[in-house]
This record gives sequence, structure tokens and C-alpha cells, in this order.
Amino acid sequence: MDNIEWLIFDVGSTLVSEEKPFLHRLHEIAEAVNEPFEVIQDKVLLLYKEKKKGERLLIQEYGIERPRWRSEDEELFPESYECLERLSKKYKIGVIANQLPGTADRLEKHGVLKFIDLVIASAEEGLEKPDRRIFELALSRANCKPENAVMIGDRVDNDIIPAKKMGMKTVRVKQGMWKYWEVSNEDEQADYEVDDLSEVLELFDKKM
Repeated sequence: MDNIEWLIFDVGSTLVSEEKPFLHRLHEIAEAVNEPFEVIQDKVLLLYKEKKKGERLLIQEYGIERPRWRSEDEELFPESYECLERLSKKYKIGVIANQLPGTADRLEKHGVLKFIDLVIASAEEGLEKPDRRIFELALSRANCKPENAVMIGDRVDNDIIPAKKMGMKTVRVKQGMWKYWEVSNEDEQADYEVDDLSEVLELFDKKM
């Protein structure tokens, strides 16, 4: 990690907790299909453990309209502010995220955009992870070689696998529903696994 210049973060379930809007969506699915919330929650959890996006599959299975994602209910994880504040003094900070329009504005409202040097969001760029091109775009705008960057995110499929293929270092943050993903091969194994951003700070603080 001695040659690292950029730390690039995912947003959902990495910097920002999506628990409230996620549960809100599950409640709306349960109401729409007249099932107990606990039944829907259990089905979704089982699907995530099978490495599938549970609520999306249930919405397709039931043939219902997808409930609106309430991004206004997202909350910054308690560790995110200090993590970004301190690491931004040593590293350039970037974001690569699959997000609705307005990612930078939401990061501004959370009070952390001032620590971030580059925001690459799917809605604005017309690309989304795990497409290699969104990583290439970020590295190009950062003027950074893959070996000088670290991808930090919660999803093995969207964050870890494509970033490793690019030659980036990787840190998996086991938060949100994707923490249930069990690694089954070398391509899925991040260089480091942590439970929250306080451990990310600890990991890179050693280099400061």
C-alpha cells in the first residue's frame, strides 16, 4: 500500500447507510402483495445470501411497481465523516457509485463533499459498475494508474471483482445486505476485509 495516491469509495452501504430506505421499500412491497413484512424480509435475506439482489427479484416475481427509493432517508455512517476528514489530508479521495441523479449534492448535504476530489456517479455518466469503463473513466479523470488506487466498497460483484481486474487494490466493507456474500474464489477476495469505516481509517492511518 506504500504507493497509494487515491482512495476511491462506493457510496451506498459504504459511506452512507441505506437501512431506512431499504426497510421502507420492503414494507411497501409487503403492503403491495398483502404479505407480512417478516415474510418479505426473510425472503429478501435468503436471496442476498444466494448473492442475488433480493428486493429487485421479489418485485419482478410479484409483478408489482418498484417502490420509490427514498434517498432522503439515507444517513451518513457514524464513522464516515472522521474517516474522510482524516484520510483526505494524506490521500486524494474519489467516489465511484451507482446512484440516482444528484450524488454530489447528497454528499454535500451529508457534509463530506469537501473531502472528496472526484465524484463519478452512474446517473451522470451513463455507465454503472461493474462496467470496466466507469473505473477507467475515474482513473483517467484522477490521472491515476490502477496500481496507485484503492477501491473501497461493500459489493463483491460491483466493487471488488472489477477493481481487482483493473489492477487496483481493494477493501471490502462488510456493511448492508451484501455483507452476507460469501467469497467463493480468488477473484472475489478483497485485499482487506473490514466491518466499518473506522477499520478503513485504522488501515490507512498506519501509512500517515
